Amino acid sequence: MKHIYILLITLITLTASAQIPSGYYNSATGSEYTLKTQLKKIIDNVNDGLSPEYISINLSYSALYDTYELSDVDVYYENNGTLLDIYSEKPTGSDSYEYTYGSSQQDDGTLGTAEGQRFNREHIIPQAVFDGDTPMRNDAHFVVPTDKYVNAQRDNFPFGVVGNATLTTSNGSKKGNNLNSGYSAGYTNTVFEPIDEFKGDIARMYFYFVTRYEDSMTSFDQYDMFDGSSDKCFDDTFLNILYTWHTNDPVSQREIDRNNNIDGIGATTRQRNRNPYIDHPEFVFDIWQNSLSVEEFETVDAFKIYPNPVNNILHIELQSAELTHVEIFNVLGKLVISKTINNSETIHTERLSDGMYILRLTQGNTTISKKLVKN
Repeated sequence: MKHIYILLITLITLTASAQIPSGYYNSATGSEYTLKTQLKKIIDNVNDGLSPEYISINLSYSALYDTYELSDVDVYYENNGTLLDIYSEKPTGSDSYEYTYGSSQQDDGTLGTAEGQRFNREHIIPQAVFDGDTPMRNDAHFVVPTDKYVNAQRDNFPFGVVGNATLTTSNGSKKGNNLNSGYSAGYTNTVFEPIDEFKGDIARMYFYFVTRYEDSMTSFDQYDMFDGSSDKCFDDTFLNILYTWHTNDPVSQREIDRNNNIDGIGATTRQRNRNPYIDHPEFVFDIWQNSLSVEEFETVDAFKIYPNPVNNILHIELQSAELTHVEIFNVLGKLVISKTINNSETIHTERLSDGMYILRLTQGNTTISKKLVKN
């Protein structure tokens, strides 16, 4: 996302909550995979006997373009009402090209041999995964408008961290072999990597998909990102990647607005369901906390950090007496601890609630970010 919104996260959360229908998450009372099933019942198109009961609508595939004219308009970057394309949007500069809804730029079966010619509908979870079936094919929560050429280049490849790029789009999105190290270790084949601005967006689309379509997940085991189960759903490597993107790129105002516009807040012509992980980002950790891999800290470049998981005291040993900035962020991206040290020191974590955090240490030109668990 363009702005981290660390200082404004409380205000943003209040804004989002004001748009959530009354009682929408009343039945989301469990934890781990029980919570995921409860969320599935809230956002599906079945009368599950909930009180209140909100039932989603399966709109047509063509209706996606109507939805996009509300949900995917650029009022955040250039702020000019053009199509917001995650593969061409340059958050800090002018886009190389732009698309306008209702124009001849919409895919008509021609062109798409280079960027900037046509736009169409990108299934963030490829149609091949679910054989093009509905309502998955028509679900605006993970089907977004993008450049036709880049959509074709991304193809059915998983999302990951690119080592050496074989393709780089106009805004810096990349395709190439997965970087088999750090938080993306465990996979070496071709992946597609969006720019940092939209990594969290994509992660939350995946968390939505495996929740909304939980009952079908065992039949989606041919896709490398999934593990064939209906509870955990993700392969270890890709769960680590998506969770890291989710925590490093917190929910933006653009996602909140998109969630509201897809739901429709009572409109009969909208989809009438929500992405719970935009409304409540903490649900991701609540559900998958026991499946996330947490590496014990070892000596890394200029630092030695231990233990992980941590209880009340985190030890940081510096290899040299150099000014070091220590930051700890919670799952919402809020900075909860910030301290500057120049010697080995202990960081008190007693006041932190149990859960997953991101620890970031910066010393000169060296920065490391790692998952930290408090229990």
